[in-house]
Amino acid sequence: MSITNTPPRGTQRSSDGAGRSRDVLLLGGLFGFVIIGIIGLAVATGWEETLQQFRKLTLWQVLALLGLSVVNYLFRGLRWHLFARRLGLDLTLAANLRHFIGGFAMSVTPGRVGELVRMRWIARETGWSFERTAPLVLIDRASDLIAMALILALAIVLSAAGIAGAVPVVLIALIAAFVATRPALLSGLATGMYRLIGRWGRLFAKVRRASASLQAFTHPWVLSIAAVLGLIGWLAEGVAFYALLTWMGAEIGLWAAVAIFVFATLAGGMTGAPGGVGGAEGAMIGLLLLEGVPLEMSLPATLIIRLTTLWFAIGIGLLVFPLAERQSTRGAHALERR
Repeated sequence: MSITNTPPRGTQRSSDGAGRSRDVLLLGGLFGFVIIGIIGLAVATGWEETLQQFRKLTLWQVLALLGLSVVNYLFRGLRWHLFARRLGLDLTLAANLRHFIGGFAMSVTPGRVGELVRMRWIARETGWSFERTAPLVLIDRASDLIAMALILALAIVLSAAGIAGAVPVVLIALIAAFVATRPALLSGLATGMYRLIGRWGRLFAKVRRASASLQAFTHPWVLSIAAVLGLIGWLAEGVAFYALLTWMGAEIGLWAAVAIFVFATLAGGMTGAPGGVGGAEGAMIGLLLLEGVPLEMSLPATLIIRLTTLWFAIGIGLLVFPLAERQSTRGAHALERR
Protein backbone atom coordinates (compact mmCIF):
# COMPACT_ATOMS: atom_id res chain seq x y z
CA MET A 1 0.00 0.00 0.00
CA SER A 2 1.33 3.48 -0.80
CA ILE A 3 0.27 7.05 -0.28
CA THR A 4 -0.32 8.80 -3.55
CA ASN A 5 0.37 12.38 -4.54
CA THR A 6 3.39 12.59 -2.24
CA PRO A 7 5.93 15.19 -3.41
CA PRO A 8 9.63 14.30 -3.66
CA ARG A 9 11.21 14.20 -0.23
CA GLY A 10 13.65 16.99 -0.92
CA THR A 11 10.88 19.27 -2.15
CA GLN A 12 8.70 18.37 0.82
CA ARG A 13 11.46 19.19 3.30
CA SER A 14 12.07 22.51 1.58
CA SER A 15 8.40 23.51 1.61
CA ASP A 16 7.98 22.31 5.21
CA GLY A 17 11.02 24.35 6.24
CA ALA A 18 9.68 27.47 4.57
CA GLY A 19 6.29 26.89 6.19
CA ARG A 20 7.83 26.53 9.64
CA SER A 21 9.85 29.73 9.20
CA ARG A 22 6.70 31.57 8.20
CA ASP A 23 4.82 30.15 11.20
CA VAL A 24 7.63 31.16 13.57
CA LEU A 25 7.57 34.71 12.18
CA LEU A 26 3.78 34.81 12.59
CA LEU A 27 4.05 33.58 16.17
CA GLY A 28 6.73 36.12 17.00
CA GLY A 29 4.82 38.95 15.36
CA LEU A 30 1.58 38.19 17.15
CA PHE A 31 3.30 37.76 20.49
CA GLY A 32 5.12 41.07 19.97
CA PHE A 33 1.83 42.75 19.05
CA VAL A 34 0.26 41.66 22.34
CA ILE A 35 3.31 42.66 24.39
CA ILE A 36 3.55 46.11 22.77
CA GLY A 37 -0.15 46.73 23.42
CA ILE A 38 0.12 45.68 27.07
CA ILE A 39 3.27 47.77 27.57
CA GLY A 40 1.57 50.80 26.04
CA LEU A 41 -1.34 50.51 28.44
CA ALA A 42 1.01 49.87 31.36
CA VAL A 43 2.92 53.06 30.56
CA ALA A 44 -0.36 54.98 30.47
CA THR A 45 -1.37 53.71 33.91
CA GLY A 46 2.02 53.72 35.60
CA TRP A 47 4.74 51.07 35.67
CA GLU A 48 5.00 50.64 39.42
CA GLU A 49 1.36 49.69 39.98
CA THR A 50 1.42 47.15 37.13
CA LEU A 51 4.72 45.58 38.15
CA GLN A 52 3.52 45.30 41.72
CA GLN A 53 0.75 42.98 40.55
CA PHE A 54 3.28 40.66 38.89
CA ARG A 55 5.29 40.53 42.11
CA LYS A 56 2.27 39.27 44.05
CA LEU A 57 2.40 35.89 42.31
CA THR A 58 4.56 33.09 43.69
CA LEU A 59 6.18 30.32 41.67
CA TRP A 60 3.69 27.80 43.03
CA GLN A 61 0.77 29.93 41.95
CA VAL A 62 2.14 30.19 38.42
CA LEU A 63 2.63 26.41 38.38
CA ALA A 64 -0.96 25.98 39.55
CA LEU A 65 -2.18 28.11 36.62
CA LEU A 66 -0.13 26.02 34.19
CA GLY A 67 -1.42 22.84 35.83
CA LEU A 68 -5.04 23.87 35.29
CA SER A 69 -4.22 24.57 31.64
CA VAL A 70 -2.75 21.07 31.35
CA VAL A 71 -6.04 19.71 32.71
CA ASN A 72 -7.80 21.48 29.84
CA TYR A 73 -5.43 20.07 27.22
CA LEU A 74 -5.58 16.51 28.58
CA PHE A 75 -9.37 16.33 28.86
CA ARG A 76 -9.84 17.76 25.39
CA GLY A 77 -7.15 15.36 24.16
CA LEU A 78 -9.14 12.46 25.63
CA ARG A 79 -12.17 13.78 23.77
CA TRP A 80 -10.15 13.82 20.53
CA HIS A 81 -9.16 10.20 21.20
CA LEU A 82 -12.82 9.28 21.75
CA PHE A 83 -13.79 10.87 18.44
CA ALA A 84 -10.88 9.28 16.57
CA ARG A 85 -11.77 5.80 17.82
CA ARG A 86 -15.44 6.39 17.08
CA LEU A 87 -14.55 7.38 13.53
CA GLY A 88 -12.71 4.08 13.12
CA LEU A 89 -9.09 5.21 13.37
CA ASP A 90 -7.00 2.43 14.91
CA LEU A 91 -4.57 4.71 16.73
CA THR A 92 -3.35 4.50 20.32
CA LEU A 93 -4.14 7.06 22.99
CA ALA A 94 -0.50 8.20 22.89
CA ALA A 95 -0.67 8.77 19.12
CA ASN A 96 -3.93 10.71 19.32
CA LEU A 97 -2.64 12.88 22.17
CA ARG A 98 0.54 13.51 20.17
CA HIS A 99 -1.51 14.69 17.18
CA PHE A 100 -3.87 16.79 19.26
CA ILE A 101 -1.25 18.54 21.40
CA GLY A 102 1.23 18.92 18.54
CA GLY A 103 -1.46 20.75 16.59
CA PHE A 104 -1.45 23.50 19.23
CA ALA A 105 1.74 24.78 17.61
CA MET A 106 -0.48 26.04 14.78
CA SER A 107 -3.15 27.64 16.99
CA VAL A 108 -2.42 31.18 15.85
CA THR A 109 -2.59 30.55 12.13
CA PRO A 110 -5.49 32.44 10.46
CA GLY A 111 -8.72 30.67 11.32
CA ARG A 112 -6.56 28.07 13.10
CA VAL A 113 -6.36 26.22 9.76
CA GLY A 114 -2.79 25.31 10.64
CA GLU A 115 -4.19 22.81 13.12
CA LEU A 116 -5.15 20.73 10.09
CA VAL A 117 -1.58 19.45 10.30
CA ARG A 118 -3.17 16.80 12.53
CA MET A 119 -4.91 15.46 9.43
CA ARG A 120 -1.58 15.24 7.64
CA TRP A 121 -0.06 13.21 10.47
CA ILE A 122 -3.05 10.88 10.50
CA ALA A 123 -2.85 10.46 6.73
CA ARG A 124 0.83 9.54 6.91
CA GLU A 125 0.33 7.00 9.69
CA THR A 126 -2.91 5.39 8.52
CA GLY A 127 -3.33 6.21 4.83
CA TRP A 128 -6.68 7.86 5.52
CA SER A 129 -7.43 10.81 3.24
CA PHE A 130 -8.17 14.28 4.54
CA GLU A 131 -11.75 13.85 3.38
CA ARG A 132 -12.23 10.84 5.67
CA THR A 133 -10.72 12.53 8.72
CA ALA A 134 -12.22 16.01 8.20
CA PRO A 135 -15.21 15.17 10.45
CA LEU A 136 -12.75 15.01 13.36
CA VAL A 137 -12.04 18.72 12.97
CA LEU A 138 -15.72 19.59 12.68
CA ILE A 139 -16.84 17.60 15.71
CA ASP A 140 -13.90 18.75 17.84
CA ARG A 141 -14.57 22.42 17.09
CA ALA A 142 -18.31 21.95 17.56
CA SER A 143 -17.73 20.28 20.93
CA ASP A 144 -15.60 23.22 22.06
CA LEU A 145 -18.36 25.63 21.06
CA ILE A 146 -20.98 23.60 22.93
CA ALA A 147 -18.90 23.38 26.11
CA MET A 148 -17.96 27.06 26.10
CA ALA A 149 -21.48 28.22 25.29
CA LEU A 150 -22.94 26.12 28.11
CA ILE A 151 -20.34 27.39 30.58
CA LEU A 152 -20.95 31.00 29.53
CA ALA A 153 -24.73 30.61 29.83
CA LEU A 154 -24.38 29.03 33.28
CA ALA A 155 -21.90 31.68 34.41
CA ILE A 156 -24.21 34.49 33.31
CA VAL A 157 -27.09 32.97 35.28
CA LEU A 158 -24.99 32.44 38.43
CA SER A 159 -23.04 35.70 38.38
CA ALA A 160 -24.54 38.97 39.55
CA ALA A 161 -23.32 41.03 36.59
CA GLY A 162 -24.36 40.56 32.99
CA ILE A 163 -22.16 40.85 29.90
CA ALA A 164 -23.41 42.91 26.98
CA GLY A 165 -23.38 40.78 23.83
CA ALA A 166 -23.05 37.50 25.73
CA VAL A 167 -26.45 36.14 24.67
CA PRO A 168 -25.79 36.57 20.91
CA VAL A 169 -22.37 34.94 21.32
CA VAL A 170 -23.93 31.98 23.15
CA LEU A 171 -26.60 31.62 20.46
CA ILE A 172 -24.12 31.85 17.58
CA ALA A 173 -21.87 29.24 19.21
CA LEU A 174 -24.76 26.86 19.87
CA ILE A 175 -26.20 27.26 16.37
CA ALA A 176 -22.81 26.63 14.75
CA ALA A 177 -22.30 23.58 16.96
CA PHE A 178 -25.81 22.30 16.21
CA VAL A 179 -25.26 22.53 12.45
CA ALA A 180 -21.83 20.89 12.66
CA THR A 181 -23.24 17.90 14.57
CA ARG A 182 -26.25 17.30 12.32
CA PRO A 183 -25.13 15.41 9.17
CA ALA A 184 -28.34 15.92 7.19
CA LEU A 185 -28.54 19.60 8.07
CA LEU A 186 -24.88 20.23 7.22
CA SER A 187 -25.24 18.39 3.91
CA GLY A 188 -28.39 20.32 3.06
CA LEU A 189 -26.71 23.60 3.98
CA ALA A 190 -23.76 22.79 1.70
CA THR A 191 -26.15 22.00 -1.17
CA GLY A 192 -28.10 25.20 -0.58
CA MET A 193 -24.94 27.31 -0.46
CA TYR A 194 -23.71 25.82 -3.73
CA ARG A 195 -27.01 26.55 -5.45
CA LEU A 196 -26.96 30.09 -4.10
CA ILE A 197 -23.33 30.85 -4.97
CA GLY A 198 -22.94 28.63 -8.02
CA ARG A 199 -19.22 28.17 -7.40
CA TRP A 200 -16.78 25.96 -5.45
CA GLY A 201 -18.71 22.82 -6.34
CA ARG A 202 -15.84 20.51 -5.37
CA LEU A 203 -15.53 22.13 -1.94
CA PHE A 204 -19.23 21.79 -1.16
CA ALA A 205 -19.19 18.21 -2.45
CA LYS A 206 -16.42 17.41 0.02
CA VAL A 207 -18.43 19.00 2.82
CA ARG A 208 -21.41 16.81 1.91
CA ARG A 209 -19.26 13.67 1.89
CA ALA A 210 -17.62 14.62 5.17
CA SER A 211 -21.00 15.30 6.77
CA ALA A 212 -21.98 11.67 6.18
CA SER A 213 -19.14 10.57 8.49
CA LEU A 214 -20.51 12.76 11.28
CA GLN A 215 -23.15 10.09 11.86
CA ALA A 216 -20.56 8.20 13.90
CA PHE A 217 -20.58 10.95 16.53
CA THR A 218 -24.33 11.49 16.91
CA HIS A 219 -24.94 8.72 19.45
CA PRO A 220 -26.16 10.27 22.73
CA TRP A 221 -23.50 8.61 24.90
CA VAL A 222 -20.71 9.86 22.64
CA LEU A 223 -21.98 13.43 22.73
CA SER A 224 -22.59 13.20 26.49
CA ILE A 225 -19.06 12.00 27.29
CA ALA A 226 -17.59 14.57 24.90
CA ALA A 227 -19.62 17.33 26.57
CA VAL A 228 -18.42 16.34 30.04
CA LEU A 229 -14.78 16.24 28.94
CA GLY A 230 -15.10 19.63 27.27
CA LEU A 231 -16.86 21.19 30.24
CA ILE A 232 -14.18 19.99 32.66
CA GLY A 233 -11.40 21.21 30.37
CA TRP A 234 -12.70 24.73 29.79
CA LEU A 235 -13.92 25.15 33.36
CA ALA A 236 -10.38 24.43 34.56
CA GLU A 237 -9.07 27.47 32.68
CA GLY A 238 -11.97 29.63 33.87
CA VAL A 239 -11.20 28.66 37.47
CA ALA A 240 -7.54 29.48 36.83
CA PHE A 241 -8.55 33.00 35.79
CA TYR A 242 -10.60 33.40 38.97
CA ALA A 243 -7.71 32.13 41.11
CA LEU A 244 -5.31 34.54 39.40
CA LEU A 245 -7.57 37.53 40.00
CA THR A 246 -8.09 36.51 43.63
CA TRP A 247 -4.34 36.18 44.22
CA MET A 248 -3.92 39.68 42.81
CA GLY A 249 -6.50 41.02 45.23
CA ALA A 250 -9.41 41.61 42.85
CA GLU A 251 -12.88 41.49 44.35
CA ILE A 252 -14.71 39.39 41.78
CA GLY A 253 -16.93 36.34 41.99
CA LEU A 254 -16.05 32.93 40.57
CA TRP A 255 -18.74 32.88 37.93
CA ALA A 256 -18.14 36.47 36.88
CA ALA A 257 -14.47 35.63 36.26
CA VAL A 258 -15.41 32.44 34.39
CA ALA A 259 -17.92 34.35 32.26
CA ILE A 260 -15.34 37.01 31.35
CA PHE A 261 -12.71 34.42 30.42
CA VAL A 262 -15.01 32.30 28.27
CA PHE A 263 -16.72 35.26 26.62
CA ALA A 264 -13.40 36.90 25.76
CA THR A 265 -12.06 33.63 24.34
CA LEU A 266 -15.16 33.10 22.19
CA ALA A 267 -15.33 36.74 21.11
CA GLY A 268 -11.64 36.72 20.18
CA GLY A 269 -12.15 33.62 18.07
CA MET A 270 -15.11 35.16 16.27
CA THR A 271 -12.98 38.10 15.13
CA GLY A 272 -11.12 35.70 12.84
CA ALA A 273 -7.77 36.90 14.18
CA PRO A 274 -5.18 34.13 14.64
CA GLY A 275 -5.72 32.68 18.11
CA GLY A 276 -8.15 35.52 18.81
CA VAL A 277 -5.08 37.69 19.52
CA GLY A 278 -6.02 41.29 20.15
CA GLY A 279 -9.76 40.73 20.35
CA ALA A 280 -9.65 38.37 23.33
CA GLU A 281 -7.26 40.59 25.28
CA GLY A 282 -9.28 43.72 24.54
CA ALA A 283 -12.54 42.08 25.58
CA MET A 284 -10.99 40.69 28.76
CA ILE A 285 -9.54 44.01 29.89
CA GLY A 286 -12.73 45.90 29.05
CA LEU A 287 -14.97 43.46 30.93
CA LEU A 288 -12.70 43.45 33.97
CA LEU A 289 -12.86 47.25 34.06
CA LEU A 290 -16.66 47.07 33.95
CA GLU A 291 -16.52 44.70 36.93
CA GLY A 292 -14.56 47.30 38.86
CA VAL A 293 -11.13 45.69 38.51
CA PRO A 294 -8.64 48.57 38.09
CA LEU A 295 -6.56 48.80 34.92
CA GLU A 296 -3.26 48.24 36.74
CA MET A 297 -4.69 44.86 37.83
CA SER A 298 -6.61 44.01 34.64
CA LEU A 299 -3.54 44.41 32.43
CA PRO A 300 -1.21 41.92 34.14
CA ALA A 301 -4.08 39.51 34.82
CA THR A 302 -4.96 39.44 31.12
CA LEU A 303 -1.35 39.05 30.05
CA ILE A 304 -0.65 36.27 32.55
CA ILE A 305 -3.79 34.25 31.78
CA ARG A 306 -3.12 34.44 28.05
CA LEU A 307 0.49 33.38 28.60
CA THR A 308 -0.57 30.43 30.75
CA THR A 309 -3.37 29.30 28.39
CA LEU A 310 -2.94 30.18 24.70
CA TRP A 311 0.82 30.74 24.62
CA PHE A 312 1.55 27.87 26.99
CA ALA A 313 -0.41 25.58 24.66
CA ILE A 314 1.59 26.86 21.69
CA GLY A 315 4.83 26.25 23.61
CA ILE A 316 3.87 22.65 24.40
CA GLY A 317 2.74 22.20 20.81
CA LEU A 318 6.10 23.40 19.50
CA LEU A 319 7.83 20.83 21.72
CA VAL A 320 5.60 17.97 20.54
CA PHE A 321 5.51 19.06 16.88
CA PRO A 322 8.91 17.61 15.86
CA LEU A 323 8.06 14.29 17.53
CA ALA A 324 4.74 14.15 15.69
CA GLU A 325 6.53 14.90 12.41
CA ARG A 326 9.10 12.13 12.96
CA GLN A 327 6.52 9.56 14.02
CA SER A 328 4.23 10.36 11.10
CA THR A 329 7.13 10.12 8.64
CA ARG A 330 8.03 6.70 10.04
CA GLY A 331 4.40 5.70 9.69
CA ALA A 332 4.36 6.82 6.06
CA HIS A 333 7.49 4.78 5.33
CA ALA A 334 5.92 1.75 7.01
CA LEU A 335 2.84 2.10 4.82
CA GLU A 336 4.98 2.39 1.68
CA ARG A 337 6.71 -0.89 2.50
CA ARG A 338 3.45 -2.81 2.79
